[in-house]
Amino acid sequence: MTASIINRIITERPTHDGSLTITALGHRTTVPLSSFHDRARAVAGALHRRGVGAGDRIGILSANRLEWVLLDVAALMLGAQTAGFEPGKFSPGADLVRRYGLDALYTDTRLPDDAPSGVLPISTVADYAEEDPDGFEPEQWTATQCTTVKFTSGSTGTPKGLEATVGSIDSSLNAVQSLFAHRPGDNILTFLPLSLLQQRYWLYSALHWGHDITITTYQSVFAVLPSVRPTVVMGVPAFFDTAKRHIEGVIAGGVEPAEAAAELFGDRIRYLWTGSAPADPATLGFYGEVGLTIFEGYGLNETCITTKNHPGAHREGSVGRALPGKEVVIDAEGIVCVRSDHPVNTAYTYAAPGESERMFQPGGMVRTGDLGRLDEDGYLYILGRSDDVIVLDNAKKIIVRPVETRFRDTGAVAECVVYCPSPAGLVAVVSPHPGPVDTAAIRDALAAVNAVSERDERIIRVIVADEPFTVEGGLLTSQFKPIRKQIAGRYSDRIDDPKAGLLVH
Repeated sequence: MTASIINRIITERPTHDGSLTITALGHRTTVPLSSFHDRARAVAGALHRRGVGAGDRIGILSANRLEWVLLDVAALMLGAQTAGFEPGKFSPGADLVRRYGLDALYTDTRLPDDAPSGVLPISTVADYAEEDPDGFEPEQWTATQCTTVKFTSGSTGTPKGLEATVGSIDSSLNAVQSLFAHRPGDNILTFLPLSLLQQRYWLYSALHWGHDITITTYQSVFAVLPSVRPTVVMGVPAFFDTAKRHIEGVIAGGVEPAEAAAELFGDRIRYLWTGSAPADPATLGFYGEVGLTIFEGYGLNETCITTKNHPGAHREGSVGRALPGKEVVIDAEGIVCVRSDHPVNTAYTYAAPGESERMFQPGGMVRTGDLGRLDEDGYLYILGRSDDVIVLDNAKKIIVRPVETRFRDTGAVAECVVYCPSPAGLVAVVSPHPGPVDTAAIRDALAAVNAVSERDERIIRVIVADEPFTVEGGLLTSQFKPIRKQIAGRYSDRIDDPKAGLLVH
């Protein structure tokens, strides 16, 4: 591997003209990355004088904001580790500090009068940034040291925590750059929580390669998007589904498709990036029709970015070929397994007994739990989750993801999750679109899905959720994937009741 990108960005003040913009409803701050580097070094010096140093762990529990990334880069300069906590899933307090061994915790949550020492408002970081660095010099990292603890975004119970090595971050940054050649003039827009390590990758990339980066929040992204004029937009499939519906509405008003797309995304898009959950093929096709290129990829917290479609190597329906430094293998059970030259890690730091052994296999292989296949040219196709396979009484195995995708692709529902509570057949729980529920459209969609499905794949009942699945409601992960177990628990009475829901005619 070439010299560490992480070590370069913390020791070398940028000489390029790249900038960082933090924007949301009602405010926008743009900082040259050279000035950002100066502020981060000032924050590092201030933390060092307050007793934080190499090997310590800084917790960050906050929505996306400038102070978040200042703390993150300052921690890198200190040789300290960050632990990013997703807002809404954690509460600041002594228990969080104790459970994750935090030496300090910075949060935008209102603190009680009896907040433990070391738990501080993240706004104080802005004051640190104005202090004199006072001769502070950044530490250096080795490839096997871990810069951060990242936590699983979904599942129930306590999230699993995984420490990420410098080598894995460097490897991913170099691999992505080799495929997409981000450069001065590019402006990468990202809006998912910064607690997701990959979102911070784009800041590291900007510091190193000199492009711009804009950080906002999901709540603000559609409002700020047209004025940001990005060249690259990083988004989960649910975001692009919503954007598609918006563009279709504008087209219905008589606007040309390309003009409608530019009205939302601006006029400088080079490409769109999606992953983290299965993308709707109809949505991917739509963006091509309106003149926007969208590339789907695949990866997990445990593997980081593994495969990616990209310019010159793009196959419809696939999630791309393995990135440099990654190897994808399909095991005897059809499970996608990933080996990395520079693994994210080889075990969880925080997890229930047995979790690490189920995911991390001997020889550096990560067993993802996803079903997949590789074509003759090495393109990966994801077929579903191994735990989403339903075994019927006749021993036939049904992979439910294609059934769910067909239902979602009708456009009548936002999401679909399929269960098999009895030998009578499959039951779908669907998330309606916001607004009045169109029962007739859902019935028509059910008939259309069953018409193209094999007999054993047909849905006999549809449970319409009381309200759309949301992250805040606990039924979607922060990357907008349905949480199957939570949905089953919420609607178990109706799933098990053979008379509940919309029945097939």
